[in-house]
Amino acid sequence: MSSVRTRRNQDNRQLVVESAAFGLGYTAVLIWAGTALVGAFSSGEADPYWPAIPHLRTDTTGALAFAVAIVSLVVSKYLQLSRRNGAPAQRTAQSATPAAARSAGVLMVQAMAETGVVLGTGLVIYLSLNAVTHPVTLGIQLTHLWPWPSEGTVRVIGLGICLVSVALRRYLRVTADGTGRAAPVAEMTSAGAPRSPADTQEDRMTAGSA
Repeated sequence: MSSVRTRRNQDNRQLVVESAAFGLGYTAVLIWAGTALVGAFSSGEADPYWPAIPHLRTDTTGALAFAVAIVSLVVSKYLQLSRRNGAPAQRTAQSATPAAARSAGVLMVQAMAETGVVLGTGLVIYLSLNAVTHPVTLGIQLTHLWPWPSEGTVRVIGLGICLVSVALRRYLRVTADGTGRAAPVAEMTSAGAPRSPADTQEDRMTAGSA
């Protein structure tokens, strides 16, 4: 009983960390999105993000928030995947086998891919808006914090991140059952309900004996 209670407390602590990391990442994305709108539709990037901290520029705040979002969302997604790792899958029309446990490295790659899809898409959209509102900045450095890369280069990098992240995300989700291939689509009964593998095997045995 004590071991079960200890395990439950550990799971609860991990869930608290996962939830806190997700909340921090979500808030950081909102902060970055606000600074991105300022950069895309006005010239107030150098203005303070919050008057209470007059020396913290809006664009600097956005860069810091984006970095925080990357770390927080990756950690949150990794902990979520770890919590679900190896959990039995529900029998549906797409999956009738239990999920296979995956290594921590694979879970981390999937967490990074899931995060890359979201943040990479947001980055490309922001820089594409810049290309519409003030295209001259595509050849200028992305931020005053570093002399390289330019906005145009970062947009191409963002597209590459989206390409790799979407491909990895699709592959790892499809192979989540550990078979290395997509789960077979279940046959349908005459009533429109999905047939289980046992029902299909029974029908084949009946047809063979006949």
